[in-house]
Amino acid sequence: MSGSSPTSQDNSFGVYIHWPFCLAKCPYCDFNSHVRHGGVEQDKFVEAYLTEIKTVRSLTGARSVSSIFFGGGTPSLMDVSTVQKLIDAVDAAWGIEQGAEITLEANPTSYESQKFFDFKQVGINRVSLGVQSLQDEALKWLGRQHSAKEAIEAVISARQIFDRVSFDLIYARQNQSLEDWARELKQAIAYHPDHLSLYQLTIEPGTAFHRLWQAGSLTQVDDDIARAQFDLTQEETEKAGLPAYEISNHAKLGEESRHNLIYWRGLDYAGIGPGAHGRIEVEGKRIATVAEKMPEAWVETVKKQGHGYIEETSLDKQEIADERLIMGLRLADGLNINCLKTNYGLIIDLKKIEHLFDLGFLTHTKNDYLCVTKIGRPVLNSLICEVASASEYG
Repeated sequence: MSGSSPTSQDNSFGVYIHWPFCLAKCPYCDFNSHVRHGGVEQDKFVEAYLTEIKTVRSLTGARSVSSIFFGGGTPSLMDVSTVQKLIDAVDAAWGIEQGAEITLEANPTSYESQKFFDFKQVGINRVSLGVQSLQDEALKWLGRQHSAKEAIEAVISARQIFDRVSFDLIYARQNQSLEDWARELKQAIAYHPDHLSLYQLTIEPGTAFHRLWQAGSLTQVDDDIARAQFDLTQEETEKAGLPAYEISNHAKLGEESRHNLIYWRGLDYAGIGPGAHGRIEVEGKRIATVAEKMPEAWVETVKKQGHGYIEETSLDKQEIADERLIMGLRLADGLNINCLKTNYGLIIDLKKIEHLFDLGFLTHTKNDYLCVTKIGRPVLNSLICEVASASEYG
C-alpha cells in the first residue's frame, strides 16, 4: 500500500463508541453484545455516554478527532437522534477534524437500511455492513437476521447514499468448498466495493459455536481447504484492485479504514461505552482502558465515577513495543524497525530470523520496515512469535 505509512509525527486520534445491543446473539460472536427483548431506554444510555465523553476529554486534554467508529453490537439500531447527540458530544469535547472519517457498523436488514439517508444527514460518512454471507442457507446457519436479498439491496442502497462503503464476509464455514467460496467472493467483488473485510471463521470460546464444536456437532473446514480459500481470497481481491492492506482487510488505494489503522499503528483512541477498550495518553503516559461490559452496570459505574472504566493500566515502553510489533506485522506496510529501537529500545536481531527471509516469508525494505510477504501471511502468528523471540530490549 504505497504512500500510506505513518510518519513519526502522525498524531491521529480516534474515538470508538460501542453500542452493545443486538436483535439476536450470533452463534460465532464473542463481542460484547447483548439482547434486550423489552427494548433499550436510549435516553438513559445517552446520558451516560455524554458523561463518559466529558470525563475522558478531561483525561486526554485537547486533541482533534480524525475518526469516529460506532461499533457493537449493532449501532444501526440506535435512533438517528442518538447518533447525532454522540457525534455532537465528541465535537464539543475534542473537535472533529474537517474530513474526519465517521463510520457506522450496520446490519443489512430492511429496517436498518431505511435509515441510511438519515444517518448520513447527521454526519455518518462511511458505513460497514455485516453481510457475512450472500447465501441464505449460510446466513441462517450463522444466525443472521437478514436474507441474501436484503444484504444485496443494502449494499446497493449504501453505495447510492455514502461515498465510502465496506462489507464483511465470513468464509471457511462448515462444509464450504473452495468452489463455493470462489463463487461467493466473485459475486461480492461484482458489486464494486471500496473495502472488504474477509474473515476466516474461528471458533471462539464462550460462543454457541464453541459449545457445538465441543459436543462434536460442528466441524471446521479442513486446514488445506481453509488455506486454499485464503490464497484464493488474496488472488481475487488483488486482481480486483482490492489488495490486502491488513491480514483480513482489503481496499482500493485510499479507501483503507482510517480508524482501524489507528489501532494497528499504535496510535491513540478513546474507548467509549460498555466493554470498550482504549489507548490514551494521560500526563505523558500511555494508558490502556477497559470499560465494564454489562450495559446496565456500566451506566451505574459512569454515575459513580464519571466513566465506566474498570481497568486503567499504565503501559511501559516494553508493553507498548510488544503491541506495536504484533499489530505492525499484520499490515502490508509492515513494522518500522528504527521506530521500535529509537522510541522503545526494542532491537530485532535480523540475523536470527535470516531463515525467514530466505524462505520468502519476510522482507526488509530500504526505509527500514519489516514486512510479511504474501506467502508469509497464512503463517502470520508463527512469524510474529519468531520475530518476538529474536528481539531484545537494549
